[in-house]
Amino acid sequence: MKIDKFVLSLFVAVIVAWFFPQFGSSQSTIPLDLICSVGIAVIFFFYGVKLSPEKIKHGLKNWRLHLLIQSSTFIICPLLVLVFYPFLKSEQQEMLWLSVFFLAALPSTVSSSVVMVALAKGNLPAAIFNASISGLIGIVVTPLWMGLFLQQQGDVDFFHIYMRLIVEIIIPVIAGMAVQQLLGHWAAKYSRQLTVFDRSVIVLIVYKSFAGSFFEGLFSGMQWTDIGALCLITVALFFALYGIIYLVCGWLGFNREDRITALFCGSKKSLVHGTVFSKVLFSNASLAGFMLLPLMLFHAFQLLIVSYIAGRFAAKK
Repeated sequence: MKIDKFVLSLFVAVIVAWFFPQFGSSQSTIPLDLICSVGIAVIFFFYGVKLSPEKIKHGLKNWRLHLLIQSSTFIICPLLVLVFYPFLKSEQQEMLWLSVFFLAALPSTVSSSVVMVALAKGNLPAAIFNASISGLIGIVVTPLWMGLFLQQQGDVDFFHIYMRLIVEIIIPVIAGMAVQQLLGHWAAKYSRQLTVFDRSVIVLIVYKSFAGSFFEGLFSGMQWTDIGALCLITVALFFALYGIIYLVCGWLGFNREDRITALFCGSKKSLVHGTVFSKVLFSNASLAGFMLLPLMLFHAFQLLIVSYIAGRFAAKK
């Protein structure tokens, strides 16, 4: 298994933010917030360009598979974390729990889910449909889940949040779909370059988020044991969700291809959407870096373990 360069660049961005936090702070003269907002709009514009209405329409037929994947992503996974909420005893524990709950409330990945399903020889059309629709559902559902707890802290303004979602995500997606026939071929031709652009924007947002957190001293009370605990929690969350999906697939009598698609699409979380949502959801910009830490750990682990599992499925075909 090779080290993913994108994951490596994210952790490099965190290290750079540690040494040079001033450029990402609220006092910086560099307009990183505006640059990131424009970058997000461009990402989702081309997401709309590549979102095929025909494939979505065709994919609606296998409704049991879609229901399992979306329920795993937006109901089962958040509930697995929610059950621990009554046991929190301190503000520090609540902050750590909230960062994991943010991870659990996020939509599934798009590109890596499709790639892994293709590698494992699963139901590829269903994977494309669910990966695409998950991001759209997450635009509505993820802020609603987080709003349950951010409201208690007086740290959420739903009108502001949804206005930013509309301006930075929904309008660009609709605009992209509107010009799909005009730019669809161009987007497919330069898909690799667009991927580099997407990842560059994400790395920049990660730098800004963590730089703000370091500048405000948000990690000052965090010990290495806390980071170790987060690693164990994210790994346990992945395997718990993966195991539940596996059992439900057997109960529903899914064939091999549908089981692979459910396992890979239902157990993954999107770093792209998580990074974007952290920028929109948390009015305290320094809090965004703290909230992204479990997601980055989960993303790195899911790439490693799912790559291995996909290879095993492919070998058995």
